[in-house]
Amino acid sequence: MKRRKEPRSKTPRTARIPYETLLYEVDDAIATITLNRPDRLNTIVPPMPDEIEAAIHRAVADATIRVIVMRGAGRAFCAGFDFGGGFHQWDDQLTTDGKWDPGKDFIRAAAGFGLGAVPKFMSMWRSPKPVIAQVHGWCVGGGSDMALCADLVIASEDARIGTPYSRMWGCYLSGMWIYRLGLTKAKEYALTGKPLSGAKAAEIGLINAAVPFERLEDKVRRAARDLASIPLSQLAAMKLIVNQAYENMGLASIQTLGPILDGLMRNTPDAHRFIELAKREGVSSAVALRDGAFGDYSQAPREEQPNRANVIRVKDS
Repeated sequence: MKRRKEPRSKTPRTARIPYETLLYEVDDAIATITLNRPDRLNTIVPPMPDEIEAAIHRAVADATIRVIVMRGAGRAFCAGFDFGGGFHQWDDQLTTDGKWDPGKDFIRAAAGFGLGAVPKFMSMWRSPKPVIAQVHGWCVGGGSDMALCADLVIASEDARIGTPYSRMWGCYLSGMWIYRLGLTKAKEYALTGKPLSGAKAAEIGLINAAVPFERLEDKVRRAARDLASIPLSQLAAMKLIVNQAYENMGLASIQTLGPILDGLMRNTPDAHRFIELAKREGVSSAVALRDGAFGDYSQAPREEQPNRANVIRVKDS
């Protein structure tokens, strides 16, 4: 790989373009996008999906970049969509006169229109440059749908990856859980919603690798540098042919149906009671009702949750 002509900086360069929900840094041929809502476990709110897509496009347009890394600040990669306060931060996109508008929801859900969160996450899939998701802590719900859109997923062994919305208030969005697992495991996790540790996710082939947290950043950097040593045209060609095989299996259809079903599952009587409980008594009460009987996610013993000491520290610019 030919290095850029100017001397390599000793510290990453942070882009001057302001973002509300993420940070963007460039170090040699690697762009790092960091979800930056650590106080909320990087839960997804507007404009995060739009900013992710914009940051991916920025990296693709930069001729010096060959590999993109996606990660989260603080204790988590991403704990899914933020439904605190009754999910009202999404009202402009999903409601009319204070009520769910299925027409609005459908328009945003249809993957071909590019308006909803899934097409934004899929900018990682469409990028000709490989994307590595660096996962630690919680990677659940919509956060897992996001991470699995990357080309390679490398996690800390104690990370927790899952779709608690399988039990209440949602449906698979990107479909990547289905495509990354065979039928047997896909059906098991779709129906139970149970989480996997990073180590278990690697064992069953949901992700590429899992390492102790203290080795995670080095593992990802080594993988990124290895990829960056390969000509970009080769990377783009090999990524395209694999992607096309899965496109031919109906990926776009799944990504249309999944968000439509997700909208319906957010608006059943059970779902309304769930979100009202979260609004009235706090998200923790709703989560306890959903997961308490299973004894997992935040209801699991501390030793079965991500280590709270495992934190990705970043400097805001």
